[in-house]
Amino acid sequence: MIISASRRTDIPALYPEWFMNRLVGGEVLVPNPYNRKKVSRIELSPETVDCFVFWTKNPEPMLPYLKMIDLLGFPYYFEMTITDYGKDLEPNLPTMEESMATFLLLSERIGRDRVDWRFDPIILNDVYTLQYHTEKFEMMCEWLHKYTERCIISFVDQYRGCPFVEPEQEEIVRLAEKLGAIAKTYNLPIYTCAEAVDLIPYGIYPGACIDREKVERIAGYSLDVKKDKGQRKVCKCVESIDIGMYDTCIHGCGYCYATGSLDSAVKRHSMHDPQSPIMIGHLHGDETIVDRKMHLQRDNQMSLFDFM
Repeated sequence: MIISASRRTDIPALYPEWFMNRLVGGEVLVPNPYNRKKVSRIELSPETVDCFVFWTKNPEPMLPYLKMIDLLGFPYYFEMTITDYGKDLEPNLPTMEESMATFLLLSERIGRDRVDWRFDPIILNDVYTLQYHTEKFEMMCEWLHKYTERCIISFVDQYRGCPFVEPEQEEIVRLAEKLGAIAKTYNLPIYTCAEAVDLIPYGIYPGACIDREKVERIAGYSLDVKKDKGQRKVCKCVESIDIGMYDTCIHGCGYCYATGSLDSAVKRHSMHDPQSPIMIGHLHGDETIVDRKMHLQRDNQMSLFDFM
């Protein structure tokens, strides 16, 4: 099974020690997002995990643990977000320059094929204008294009209390045309994440963040996986299991869909115990724990020649 770590919170930045303890322990307990009394036990072993997909805005705290993950025999890659926003939207993140330096270090450590650059979500307003994004994106491409195989973009969506207005289709197309041209100059493939607008005329193709072909290359075998039905209709990601928890990220990003309140997230984060089998706090004793069926999703009908 592919493990998402995590769309719900930034595990590499905020919970790396806990994650490593779960790997060594061979399992993790994940409460149902809507009912804490329903808990899934997920086995974490090379015999059950096809690949970890790490979502992060700051992988630096995770860097000391990468060698151990390799030694334990787990395939993985990173989806790292680097945007062009200031402290007004991302108050608790490293600067853009610091993030790019970390990106380069991570890429040199594990390979450019295992670090995707996410430039999302794109917000268009009086401060972050089309011209602003265009200029910053070109500068970032100049730094990052040799250290990744693709860039993934998306535009802000209004859901779960997001205060920003979704761009009009005309605005999306105008910016996409410029971003596509810049990326082409640097020979950097660019894809969208869960966008319905057709941007193929501008060299931007629909993409999958949890990408079957990418996982197959990293894992070294073909997968028997389907589209993730739990994601939005236009999302092309394949199925995975997420081991994170909502309202536990303290980055404080103003556009975040996974954190309802920074104060609540800070409070929950303070309850974190790296030794606990669950991310936040401890079991109360009234939970029902169910073993999640785990197995490698290797397609045994495929030939080894498919990778030659």
